[in-house]
Amino acid sequence: MLRKLTPYLFVAPLMIFIALFTYIPILASLNLSFREWNFLSPDMPFVGFRNYEQLLASRDLWNSLWVTTLFAVLSVPLRLGLALGIANYLVRESMHVRLLRGALFLPSVTSTVSIAVVFSWVFSTDYGMVNALLGTFGLGKVQWLQNPHLALWVLIFVNTWKQIGYDIVIYIAGLQAIPRELYDAAAVDGGKRLHVFRRITMPLVMPTTYFLLVISVIEAFQVFTIVNVMTKGGPAGATDMLVNLLYEIGFVLFDIGRGSALAVLLFILLVGLAILKSRIIGRKVHYEA
Repeated sequence: MLRKLTPYLFVAPLMIFIALFTYIPILASLNLSFREWNFLSPDMPFVGFRNYEQLLASRDLWNSLWVTTLFAVLSVPLRLGLALGIANYLVRESMHVRLLRGALFLPSVTSTVSIAVVFSWVFSTDYGMVNALLGTFGLGKVQWLQNPHLALWVLIFVNTWKQIGYDIVIYIAGLQAIPRELYDAAAVDGGKRLHVFRRITMPLVMPTTYFLLVISVIEAFQVFTIVNVMTKGGPAGATDMLVNLLYEIGFVLFDIGRGSALAVLLFILLVGLAILKSRIIGRKVHYEA
């Protein structure tokens, strides 16, 4: 009997940790989404689907959904495309390549708040480094974070700069797993570099691409810190993403019921996207060379 229970005892601490900090909060959020609560009142009356109805009737929700979707559509392909191109160069072994790998990976383990504060200064209208550089060419100041047409692009740039190092490291691991004999055979056959990249590298690195695509889309839909620090959802809601809206509803307006309802909707959206990507892209991924 004890021998049968031993494997479960080994995984019990991890399962308890996951239950306490993942499953129980999810169930608690689901429960709160059907109630009205402001953090202070001892009463939490049941209101049914009213919180969901108010959210779905709100322009703020649809604006945040559009902004978040636009952010994901623009940033994820940019991240993965740049990461694959850079990783294809950094896959070789040399001292300067190792140093460059470390330099590119460093932002991914740096505090997001620190990065957002630094880039707030960099893109500042009055004393930012970018506008100072433009001034040396005789160009006027640009309101990077105050212009609704530019603010989202700045956030995409900052998020890409922070996350691309992780993507590069994962891609390097995927590229190193490709058998060298395939490239040697292509070289013997006279295959050009672009043709080899399309016919060998791209198909065999698809499992890595699929993995990074899944986590990158999830991360894009959960972006909060750089938005909260750099723009706070402005200007005019141009960068007001879903998690930032959730924060405003739940922790600024103290409407925990609607905030929890938005969290549940975001969870359903991400699960739906994961299933959709599995159906569309997952079937094209082959895990054997």
